[in-house]
Order: sequence, then structure tokens, then C-alpha cells
Amino acid sequence: MSPILFYGVPEGCSFGSIVALEWLGEPYRLCRVQMPEEVSSDRFAPVNPVRETPTLMTADGRFLSESMAILGHIAERGISRGLGHRQGTAAFDQLNQMLAFLNTSLFSAFSPLFHVFEHEQDEASKAALLAFGRNQVGKAFGNLETLLNGRDWLLGGERPGIADAYFAGTARWNDFHKAVDWAAYPRVTALYQRLQQEPAVRFAHAIEEEHEVVSAGGFLGHISLDAVPARAAA
Repeated sequence: MSPILFYGVPEGCSFGSIVALEWLGEPYRLCRVQMPEEVSSDRFAPVNPVRETPTLMTADGRFLSESMAILGHIAERGISRGLGHRQGTAAFDQLNQMLAFLNTSLFSAFSPLFHVFEHEQDEASKAALLAFGRNQVGKAFGNLETLLNGRDWLLGGERPGIADAYFAGTARWNDFHKAVDWAAYPRVTALYQRLQQEPAVRFAHAIEEEHEVVSAGGFLGHISLDAVPARAAA
């Protein structure tokens, strides 16, 4: 059975996992999950009881959730393609360190901004949350600016990797929230713009926007959420 990635729209954090699957090059399918309506429904609960995306149904029928776990799974499958590294190596540790930074520092920095967007609050609370979120995004971008010194990609090398996929899906939220001025972070901006030229990143954008697109990886098409249980039991 081909893996199925359940990805959330609009602007879901599943974006990086789609990019990584394209780079992996193995057959996979996608299941589009509308947020917040569909992801919070009883129909999605069997896929992920926490009712969040992304979730990956692996080739052996297991459900695996959380971006870091999914990206780690894809990296392990892509060791021969340079996407991952053997456990116990320095490169393995460096990848996990960067993914952890992106998750705890960059991803979480946007949480106050999304809270303002998704929930009603008084003006004082709104202003405080916006100020806090913008400060956190600026701090995360500033740290990335330092880490990118002398590098084209987050972990160096001549090609993007799993960490860059996660960055591409998270950093784009700055375009939506206008949290910080890109120009203040030239290395971060250069990485972001460089990634926009990657076919896998363009593919992920097209998928989210429901545009016609040709996969450069192993994309086999979409599957509906209602069809998943039957496939999982097969």
C-alpha cells in the first residue's frame, strides 16, 4: 500500500511533509483535510485522535502524526537519496537538532499570531499577543540568520534537505502575518527565495491552491477521507 499524507488547508504545517515526499521520490497519495471544519470532525478522529494535521499513513498501515516524526520517517527512508542519516552519526544528530529548533522556536513563534487571527479578544489582549508573536518571530529569524552564515541551506551542502522542507512550510507564514520585515534577515530571505525555485516547493504550493501540477516525485493522486478506512483495513 502506498503511504497517504493527510494535509491540512489552508496554510497547514503539512506543507513541509509534501515537499519531503516529493524529494523522496517514492509512490504516495494525498488526502486533503479542510481546517478547522474537517480536521476537528469525528470523520478524522480515526486517523488522528488529536485531530491535527499532518498525519501519515505509512506503507504498512500505521498512522504517524507530528511533523517532526513524519519528516524523520521520510528522512530514514531517503538515506540513499541524501535526505537522512544513520542514527548515531553526527549528521543524524545535526538534522534532529535543526528540526527541533524549527519546531520549538520558529513554528511556535507564530502561535500567538494565529491565535489572534482565529479567536476574538479585546484590543489590549490582541495588541499584547501581536507584539509577543512578532518579537518571537524576529528572534527565531535572527537565530536562523546566524546559523545560515556561510551556508546556502540550513545544514550546508549543495542541495536542500528535510530541514529546509520544514522551513519552507513554516517561514511562509510571515507573508501572511507580516510579522517581520524580510529585508532585515538577508540570509533567511535568500534561503526562502531559493526554496521557492525548487520544483517540490512549487508542487506543494500548487497542491494547496488546487492548481494543475505535474509531480516530479511519486505522487499518485488524491484519496478522499471517506475512502481511507477501507484502504487501511486492506
